[in-house]
Amino acid sequence: MKGLIEKRNTMLEQMKSLVTTAKVETRALSQEEDTEYEKLKAEIGDLDRTIAILEEEEALQPKETKKAGETPEDLEVRSFENFVRGVVEQRANVTLSANGAVIPSSIAKKIIKKVYDICPIYQLATHYDVKGNFSIPYYDEDTDKITVEYATEFTDPTAHGGKFLSIELKGFLARAFSLISKSLINNSSFDVVSFIVNDMSQGISSWIEKELLCGTTDKVEGLKGVKKVVTALSATAVTADEAIDLQESVSDQFQTNSIFIMGKATRTALRKLKDSDGNYLLNRDVTAKWGYTLLGKPVYTSDHMPEMAVGVTAIYYGDMSGLAVKVSENINVQVLREKYAEQHAIGVVGFVEIDAKVENAQKIAKLVMNATAK
Repeated sequence: MKGLIEKRNTMLEQMKSLVTTAKVETRALSQEEDTEYEKLKAEIGDLDRTIAILEEEEALQPKETKKAGETPEDLEVRSFENFVRGVVEQRANVTLSANGAVIPSSIAKKIIKKVYDICPIYQLATHYDVKGNFSIPYYDEDTDKITVEYATEFTDPTAHGGKFLSIELKGFLARAFSLISKSLINNSSFDVVSFIVNDMSQGISSWIEKELLCGTTDKVEGLKGVKKVVTALSATAVTADEAIDLQESVSDQFQTNSIFIMGKATRTALRKLKDSDGNYLLNRDVTAKWGYTLLGKPVYTSDHMPEMAVGVTAIYYGDMSGLAVKVSENINVQVLREKYAEQHAIGVVGFVEIDAKVENAQKIAKLVMNATAK
């Protein structure tokens, strides 16, 4: 419809241009201009009839009616579910395109919220919802900082101060894709909407967590940009002293919201460590966010963190608000109902544009396994 209307408007402008030119030059239309004018007029007439037929056909399509006590969001969810099940060809609140159907905003928001809820690193980071490249200035006192000292008359002070630096966040497009069996969809007891929300949010959140923790060369950098480094003496083991050194490398002012991030194998190794009094360093704690504390701080384990090996980053520690995440495009999800019909399935594809870098290098530190030790 939009394409037809745009084509009609273009032809109408061409007709006006022919007439305007003749008026300005104070003359009649030439034979060629007259022929072109009549041709455009006939084509616009054909387009008007086609547009009218399409409008009539759309008006005849059955629409969802609101049930008693149903919110607009409930109606969107029900409309979308019926579309996926193929109950009718078109439903209210579902945007159709040549590539499929765009999920309504209320359902897309459920996916975004679930990604936020199940990906702690993404949740704890500092978020910037902007378009295009984005530069973030920050004040760095790692190499030098403002000092206060006793002064003597007629002597010059020594200049000290931090530096204003900046990081630039770009936007890298990522895609999540899944196929859903039509046999499942045709089962009336199967919750189609919840499955799509859960399946897409799990896939997207897992990918985002991997990129935030491990990064990809020339793409999302994530925590790869952490500058505070504690190097282990071993390539395959961490000591209690090294865990303490890692924690102490972050200033006290950033300790309040700090956490440990590591892989499960690293956590297992740390559970066996004891302090000088024979007390275990890492303990189960039902009050902690993820069930464990190390040196009084919550421990989060991720499947994307590598096991202890030569030269790898085994543990991150710090306040994760020091990581900046820019989302240029909120998660955009489409349902492709016809494309995979021969496979007796429908496709669900989601796009997100994202970048992440360390914004405040003073808030986060990492423990890197020794690259030379055996």
